[in-house]
Amino acid sequence: MTAFSQNQTQSGWRPQRRDAPVRLYLTGVQGDTAQLVGVRAAGLALELNLVPFTDWIDPDELSGAAAAVIQVDAATPASIKRFQKLARSTDRPLIAAAYDPPLALVRSLLRTGACDVLPLPLDLAELESSLQQIQQDSAASATGGPVSADRSKIVTVIKATGGVGATSLMAQLSARFAASEARHGREVCLLDLDVQFGDAAFQLGLHPSLSVADLLAAGSRLDGALVRATSVGHDSGLQLIASPRELMPIEGHSPDEFIHIVDTAAREFGTTFVELPTNWTNWSLSVAARSDLILVIAELTIPSINRARRQLDLLRSEGLGDLEFRIVINRFDKAQARTIRNSDVLEALGHEIAQTIANDPATMRAATDRGVTIDEVRRKSAVGKDIGSLDAIIAAALGLER
Repeated sequence: MTAFSQNQTQSGWRPQRRDAPVRLYLTGVQGDTAQLVGVRAAGLALELNLVPFTDWIDPDELSGAAAAVIQVDAATPASIKRFQKLARSTDRPLIAAAYDPPLALVRSLLRTGACDVLPLPLDLAELESSLQQIQQDSAASATGGPVSADRSKIVTVIKATGGVGATSLMAQLSARFAASEARHGREVCLLDLDVQFGDAAFQLGLHPSLSVADLLAAGSRLDGALVRATSVGHDSGLQLIASPRELMPIEGHSPDEFIHIVDTAAREFGTTFVELPTNWTNWSLSVAARSDLILVIAELTIPSINRARRQLDLLRSEGLGDLEFRIVINRFDKAQARTIRNSDVLEALGHEIAQTIANDPATMRAATDRGVTIDEVRRKSAVGKDIGSLDAIIAAALGLER
């Protein structure tokens, strides 16, 4: 698994002399790793240092390096602590490397400060791609390009099950959020990764000529400029990247490809809402692991709450239970609360209901049919008020002023 961190400190990469090396701190040379000795990656020489997992690495050793690759081991807590301490002690870009790193470890390392997490044995192509990404981020930061790391936020949307109205809700919510953020000079993107049945563009009356399929086809050519060119703007200020026009195999691409798209969108626009397919895949789990916040959309019915519980159980089983979650009940009718209480939801899901969204099918249908926001259909409505409250909840969770 390769995962670029949207939280990396871009200022950590500074212009280096041409002979500045990339220092590899590994416990041994196995497999293809031996072939990296004495070669170059992204124009930088690789310098191998063999050290045990737990031996301390002096930050001063990294002062003349372009970057460093540090081996960690999931079964050796001391190696993880070493990496964490080193990340706090140096401004050099750090890449973690591990054998078969579990998803929970990858996420922990990225949050700690790793620019990337690579599998061992190291592959030259993967290492070069990682170093090139760091260099691109540094160049963009120096020229005032994409937004800063603290403004790159990923909000992932999980549907308890199909048919809960999540897409309509997210189209309206992201448009409202974009309008709120525009008042502070910030952008918002809605990335529709429901690659088989996504129709967020239709919900907002947009007709993009490009889609996620074009970003996947771009491969290594994918960058912020291409992501922006693929997006289409809404009157609210929202930038939307549409799902493919044609059905595509849900497992037809690797997690790395989707993570690259999500991270690039977040760096380019700032807050990025990501709608996932209902069925889980390796790549959708990886995207969920990148999230600053996860919205679980359900209805206040026993079947829907049960499906939401199974979704959360899966994430917990994959070591993602410590993610920030907000439970959103869509199409809420007060009569439902007589049979299923908030305490019942808390017991079933381990989270209280963060927000309910009023059931107003006529207003929502009119907005969808016209491809406009709810406020353009009905200035003051219960559903519009609830979406405004959810907007504030998400902003508070992400640390964004309103």
